[in-house]
Amino acid sequence: MKTMKWLLRREFWEHKGAFFWSPLVVALAMILFIGGGFMYSMAFGGHENIQFNGHNVVSIQGFPPALRYKIAHIAASSYLGIAAPLFGVLAVVVFFYCLSALHDDRRDRSILFWKSLPLSDRETVLSKVVTAIVVAPLLTIAIGTATALVLLVLGMISAAGKGLNLFAPVLMEPNLYLSPLYLVAFLPLYIVWALPTVGWLLMVSSWARSKVFLWAVGIPLIMIALFKWFNMVVGHVSDRIIDVDWFTSEVVARGLGGLLPGIWLSDANLNTINGQQGLDPSMLLSLSYSTLATPGPWVAAIVGAGMIYAAIRLRRWRDEG
Repeated sequence: MKTMKWLLRREFWEHKGAFFWSPLVVALAMILFIGGGFMYSMAFGGHENIQFNGHNVVSIQGFPPALRYKIAHIAASSYLGIAAPLFGVLAVVVFFYCLSALHDDRRDRSILFWKSLPLSDRETVLSKVVTAIVVAPLLTIAIGTATALVLLVLGMISAAGKGLNLFAPVLMEPNLYLSPLYLVAFLPLYIVWALPTVGWLLMVSSWARSKVFLWAVGIPLIMIALFKWFNMVVGHVSDRIIDVDWFTSEVVARGLGGLLPGIWLSDANLNTINGQQGLDPSMLLSLSYSTLATPGPWVAAIVGAGMIYAAIRLRRWRDEG
């Protein structure tokens, strides 16, 4: 356990720019532009009328209490949604981290130093897996929550400057405090869906001598092209063709896009969510975990674990000569 702790620290310090500074810079940019927009609106905007529910046009100075509490509920339940760009950054950062994780130390020959230490290939590879699907998401959740809270406060200050005080009703909403916990509760689901992508990228990283990105992305695309060619040739003489659309969406898209948080929502029934009442975190969490009731994600996770095992074996025997 102590060895794993130091390996995780090593991964963090070697990739601190990607895991910490990249989302932090994006978060600061969001605060600057979005928060600055709130402040500009408060300072220079007029007391405009607001259209609510598509037909009610009321003055911002004369909001009825029931409507004010409804807006506060929506704000407290959905404020973390504004941090969505940070989770897009997470997917990109982890994707390229996994691609380089086992390739770079072979390319610069630092693998010889690490192999001279009493560290097993299993511990080394697993530390990179844990970094990709646990450490990096937790850092992004922390930065995203702080960013969303800052923007929520700035938004409420802007609204207060126009005569709509939301501080008391927002602070009374339980979802304001529970939303970060809901976000952490998505982590096990994210791990299951990310395993195939992490396994594939690490396996390619441990095997490819160069052009790692082209191997990781090119092989699935070439397979799609070959299947389409096969269907075109065989389709003239037989009805037995390959379902390329299924292969593209269920294998390639999920295999390469599993690091994108929320990819599982493509399998969830989102019609039950009432957007006018705000985003209900508990309902979204329930719908998301309902996707695990089908065998698809589990089969993909097992395949991903198998590819991680293959990456461990390849690191043990692969050498650049």
